[in-house]
Amino acid sequence: METPTSARRLDRLPKAHLHLHFTGSMRHSTLVEMARENGIHLPQALVTEWPPKLHATDERGWFRFQRLYDVARSVLRRPEDMYRLLREAAEDERAAGSGWLEIQVDPSGYASLFGGLTSTLELVLDAARSAERETGVAIGLMVAANRTRHPLDAKVLARLARQYAGRGVVSFGLNNDERRGRALEFEGAFRIARRAGLLSAPHGGELQGPRSVRECLDELRADRVGHGVRAVEDPRLVERIAAQGVTLEICPTSNVGLGVFAELEHLPLRRLFDAGVPIALGTDDPLLFGPRLVEQYRIAREVFGFSDPELAELARMSVRGSGAPESLRKELLSGVDTWLAEEPRG
Repeated sequence: METPTSARRLDRLPKAHLHLHFTGSMRHSTLVEMARENGIHLPQALVTEWPPKLHATDERGWFRFQRLYDVARSVLRRPEDMYRLLREAAEDERAAGSGWLEIQVDPSGYASLFGGLTSTLELVLDAARSAERETGVAIGLMVAANRTRHPLDAKVLARLARQYAGRGVVSFGLNNDERRGRALEFEGAFRIARRAGLLSAPHGGELQGPRSVRECLDELRADRVGHGVRAVEDPRLVERIAAQGVTLEICPTSNVGLGVFAELEHLPLRRLFDAGVPIALGTDDPLLFGPRLVEQYRIAREVFGFSDPELAELARMSVRGSGAPESLRKELLSGVDTWLAEEPRG
């Protein structure tokens, strides 16, 4: 029988990372260094008190979370900053055993610095190709709309994403505060993206309950749902998600960090897995929450008692739910089998 002391190394388990935000992928040391170089003052929550204490289930807490995120975004001033961020993100993924990173970015957040939406997206795509060459980690982009902005802005981004489908953009998302923009308002944007062959991957079921997830399925025809953990409050919805094979991108340390669940033990990871729901573990924003991808798998092992065969299945689920090319998916899935065939270390 395998025990945690005779378990296989999680950083050698091939996997895909499907829930990582662009700015939020930054290393803390890089944030501090770039801020110093660019003369930007960081609040203590991003320096000596890092990672910050967050609780975003109320409006005031979410505002503070967004303010810290915006401060972090402000240190990215030059094209070389974008290249560095993606190179380091890919290095961190390689160290975690990831063969595919699907990183989400809203070009609107950087457009004023880099000459508009199109040139910003092209900059990020070029930085991704450069990071791939340097690290060997394949990268796909999710263009993500902001649900606190007008749905017409989302349509603009969907048309932009459509232009680069097959050229590095693989999915279309919707993020930010669920309480300020319902999924159904963005159906038109997602229709544009789906017709271009992009995966539909909106956030839902984080700050709001099952209705938010249901709208992602009904209105946006989601292939994946960012977070989705609150679906557990409706057993019939959980059955539907499992039956339809919709992947939930579950980010344990983020859910606790933002107060969605008070303790890791309260996260319904085991319940959803046992119900047959496809799950892709993610980190959301390690810049603000601290732990990276291997730690999420370690939580599954140590907090929820996942065996190595079950951890291997989590990794397979992440690969199957990804926008990676078929050849890479087969390679990663084969690598998972190889990992599982190894003898656990004693």
